[in-house]
Amino acid sequence: MWSVVATRLPKAGFTYTTDQLFLLVALPGLVGAFMRFPYTFAVPRFGGRNWTVVSAALLLIPTASLALLVTRPDTPFWLMALAAATSGLGGGNFASSMANISFFYPDKKKGLALGINAAGGNLGVSSVQLLTPMVIGIGGGIHLRSAGLMWMPLIVLAGIGAFAFMNNLKAARSNFRDQVAVAKRKHTWVMSWLYIGTFGSFVGYSAAFPLLLKTQFPDVSVNVAFVGPLVGSMARPLGGMLADKCGGARVTLWNFAAMGCATIGVVYFIGTGSLPGFLATFVSLFVTTGIGNGSTFRMIPVIFRAEALKSAAPGETDAALSRARRDSAAVLGFTSAIGALGGYFIPQAFGASIRATQSPTTALAFFFGFYCTCAVTTWWYYLRTSWFVGRAPSLAAANV
Repeated sequence: MWSVVATRLPKAGFTYTTDQLFLLVALPGLVGAFMRFPYTFAVPRFGGRNWTVVSAALLLIPTASLALLVTRPDTPFWLMALAAATSGLGGGNFASSMANISFFYPDKKKGLALGINAAGGNLGVSSVQLLTPMVIGIGGGIHLRSAGLMWMPLIVLAGIGAFAFMNNLKAARSNFRDQVAVAKRKHTWVMSWLYIGTFGSFVGYSAAFPLLLKTQFPDVSVNVAFVGPLVGSMARPLGGMLADKCGGARVTLWNFAAMGCATIGVVYFIGTGSLPGFLATFVSLFVTTGIGNGSTFRMIPVIFRAEALKSAAPGETDAALSRARRDSAAVLGFTSAIGALGGYFIPQAFGASIRATQSPTTALAFFFGFYCTCAVTTWWYYLRTSWFVGRAPSLAAANV
């Protein structure tokens, strides 16, 4: 919501600076990242259906607060920022949803299943960026409060649907101590780093893209910002499917290479002032974030399944697999929380870069360097046996 609303606040009479506008679109990502930790733990504690009903109802807070404050141009920035921060509750929903659905599918199908589920959630970004400008512009004016009001009936419908049709699985139950223990596992942090590069990029670019487009190409009046998140969301199941077939690590490695190339393209076309080139390369960047989202999430269940089987004693295979499923669900939520920090840092980086140099290229150069570290990390931990027999991790044999 705020990625759309922030671009229109100046026309509605608000006098916030460009830096403050970027902060408004960044805060939901920051709060959402931290909310993913308790939301992930809530599924085993309260049940997937029960928690979905509650977490859906909580979304009435950010929608109602936005609808109220955007009608008051004298609203102090701190209060508007607080309202924006409550939108982070939506980010928490993503983690609990992914943790819940991971129990319903076998490992060989989790890549596609998680990809489809995540794509459905991520489509919310493009839906907001496509539909909200239409709704708030009905009648030729700027009705910003509709950006919040339009979603409230759907939130109620989602809560009712969850209560009526979802399930609480006994197999998903685990205690808090067991879930927190995944933070001590090396591969939890390795995958979190990679997920910052994929999902962090998606959520960060999604939040910043409308405002970035407005600052770099102010003459653009056609709503095209929704296209990036749309193609990124649609590409996520493709990443999961490719990972199921070819191995998540292989897909992830080459995807980070493609992300680096797309980033260079964005920098080039910003320098030349070419809107078509800028849009084409940025949309390509969104596609790679979606593919990487799917491939990295497929890696997690395979990694922890291989680790559990490796340490299992004879006759304890079933218990090891059950433990691996619980660990994978916790890690899915944990890594999504860490990765979601990109939703805060990317808009903030763009804002700082524009403030210091009048251009976002410094931020993009930093992102390129980060993608290089992600590619090296993927190869080092999960693909080294392809070149150095005997030196690579044992996980390579599991076709991670």
